[in-house]
Amino acid sequence: MKGKKGLKLSSFQIISLGFLGVILIGAFLLMLPISSKSGEWTSFMDTLFTSASAVCVTGLVVHDTATYWTLFGQIVILILIQIGGMGVITLVALFFIISGKKIGLFARGTVQDAVSSHSIGGIIKYVGFILKGIFFVEVLGALIMMPIFISDYGAKGIWMSIFHSISAFCNAGFDIMGEEAGEYSSLTSYAFNPIINLTICALVIIGGIGFIVWNDVVEFKFRIRRYRLQSKVVLLTTAVLLVFPMIYFFFFEFDDMKMSQRILASLFQTVTPRTAGFNTIDLNVITEAGLVIMMLLMLIGGSPGSTAGGMKTTTIAVVFTTVVSLFKKKEETEILKRRVNNETVKSAVSLLIMYFTIFFIGGIIISRIENISMITSLFEMASAVGTVGLTLGITPSLHTVSKIILIATMYFGRVGGLTLLYATLGAKKKPISKYPSENITVG
Repeated sequence: MKGKKGLKLSSFQIISLGFLGVILIGAFLLMLPISSKSGEWTSFMDTLFTSASAVCVTGLVVHDTATYWTLFGQIVILILIQIGGMGVITLVALFFIISGKKIGLFARGTVQDAVSSHSIGGIIKYVGFILKGIFFVEVLGALIMMPIFISDYGAKGIWMSIFHSISAFCNAGFDIMGEEAGEYSSLTSYAFNPIINLTICALVIIGGIGFIVWNDVVEFKFRIRRYRLQSKVVLLTTAVLLVFPMIYFFFFEFDDMKMSQRILASLFQTVTPRTAGFNTIDLNVITEAGLVIMMLLMLIGGSPGSTAGGMKTTTIAVVFTTVVSLFKKKEETEILKRRVNNETVKSAVSLLIMYFTIFFIGGIIISRIENISMITSLFEMASAVGTVGLTLGITPSLHTVSKIILIATMYFGRVGGLTLLYATLGAKKKPISKYPSENITVG
C-alpha cells in the first residue's frame, strides 16, 4: 500500500494501524450522548479504554456495560468485539468478497498475515470458510442460551443471548448482566446453570483454538494423524491446560460446593482465563495459589489465528519442548516426531520474554501508582496482556496513567508482540556475512 509520497506500508503495519483506527472510531462513537444512559458526553479516556478493551477482545471495563451504556452504546461495543474477534483485515476481505472486487497479491499477503495462514494460495476461500464458521457458531450459541434468557428476562433475553454468544466466541468477556444481577457481576447469577456454563465454555474454546484447527477438523474429521502439526500441538496443549488446572480448582478451591456445582465452577474458572474474561465465582475468594494459576493461563491465552489473545499455546509448547529437547541433548527442537526450525524457536522465546517483561514492569508500576498489592496489580496486567478481562475489582477506580498502561498492554496483547515488532522495525534482510562465533557459558 503506497501513499502520495511513495510511502509503502508493510502488512504488519496495516494490521497494527487497522486495529488502532477501529479503536479510535469506537472511542468517538462511545463519547456521544446517545451512547450513555445519562445522556451526557463520556470522557475520552473512559471511551478509549472501553473501545480498546472491546476491539482487543479483553473485557476490562471502567463502566458496567449494562447499567452505563444505552442499547446504542452496547451495539457499538458488540460491533467492536466482533471486528476485534474476526480481525480488521478479515472484515476488509469480507467487503471485497461481497463487492466482487479482485484482491491483489499484496492484499492477499496482508490477509494471510492477519489470519495466521501458512499459505497464500486459496486465502480468500479460507477467509470465506472462517466467516461462515463464525456466523454458524455464534448463532448456534445464541439459540442454545436463548430459551433460558427469555424465560428469565422476556424479550430482552434475545439480545442477551446474542450479546453473550458473540462476546464468548470472540473471547471478549463483556457482559450485560448488570441491571439484573448487579454491576460488574459477570455471569455469577448463572454460576450453577449447566446450559449457560457449558455453552459459554464451548464458545470460548472453539473461538480460541484457531481457524487452522477448524479447517483440519472439518476436512479430516477424527483422522487426527492427517492434521497439520500446528493443529495437533494446539489441541494437545489446550487439553493439558484444561485438565490440570481444572483438577487443581476442583480439589483445592471449591470444596464447600456440591459435586455438580464444584465441577461446573472448576471447569468455568479454568476455561475463561484463556482470554475470555467471564467469571461465575467471586474471584476475591480464590486463594493466591489459584490466582497465580489463573495468571499463567491468562498469559498463555489462546492459539494463533483465533479470536483469542495472549502469547499463544504454540509459543508455550515450543518453549517447553525446546527445554525437553535440550535435556535429551538433541540438537534441534522436536515436537510430535517433527523438527521445529530455529526461527520458530527464537520467535517463541522472544515472545515469552516480551510478555513476561511487560507483565512484571506494568504490574510494578500500577502497584506503586495505585498503592495496591502486587498480586492484585499483576492479576490486572495479566488480564490486559492476555486480553482476558478478569479483574479483582480495581479497574473502575484506576488513575489515568494506569489506564493508559492497560490500554497499551491490551493493544499489544491483541495485535501481537511480533506483529508490532515487525511493524515498528520492518523486515530485515539476511546479512551476507556473519560475525565470528565464540562460546559463552550459561547456567
